[in-house]
Amino acid sequence: MITISNRLEKVTTYIPKGSTLADIGSDHAFLPCFAVQKGIISKAIAGEVNEGPFRSAYNQVKALGLEDKIEVRLGDGLEVIDPYEVSAVVIAGMGGQLISNILERGKERLQGIERLILQPNMGARFIRDWFEKNNWKLIGESILEEDEKIYEILVAKPTNVQNTFNDTERLLGPFLMNECNSTFEKKWKREKENWERILIQLEKALPTQEICERKELLKQKINAVTEAIK
Repeated sequence: MITISNRLEKVTTYIPKGSTLADIGSDHAFLPCFAVQKGIISKAIAGEVNEGPFRSAYNQVKALGLEDKIEVRLGDGLEVIDPYEVSAVVIAGMGGQLISNILERGKERLQGIERLILQPNMGARFIRDWFEKNNWKLIGESILEEDEKIYEILVAKPTNVQNTFNDTERLLGPFLMNECNSTFEKKWKREKENWERILIQLEKALPTQEICERKELLKQKINAVTEAIK
């Protein structure tokens, strides 16, 4: 049985059992290999945009004898899948803005997808914003720490009703705010301290319109975090 990081193992807990999965940016294909071996999914497509990681993923799948369950494909983002070919998509280990760009560029290929499981390394707010604009309902969130880094996981399903967030929910995550566990508090206390340091420096700068707008945005974020973790 292959072993994977706690971060990726947590991601697999959101994959509906029996799904056909696309893992976009699969790297060594650890996640789909683990999910097949655990009996979570029936088959998978592991997508990679670069030749080196594509070869690494292919070799991993072959070494485990899983070629009949996992197909490794070379391509950019969601172009490795066709509409209705898979039922769940994982995109993990990238920035939130990049993930949202991948979703936007390939959204016509998301037909038939019942679940998106996304794990941004930063900038989860960009993904929540994309959900809101594209009728995907946020149905779950997790936050965890591994190797001194904090990660968020966002899970969504398609909906006919627009998903709406206020500014604080878009930044912090409504499910995470509601739970407000110790990892959530640690992440946002750290971010708040960083914003406060930046704000001190901006207070010393010439008050141009751009500087004033940056200061106001930072103050709004600081106030939102203060309210959420008090």
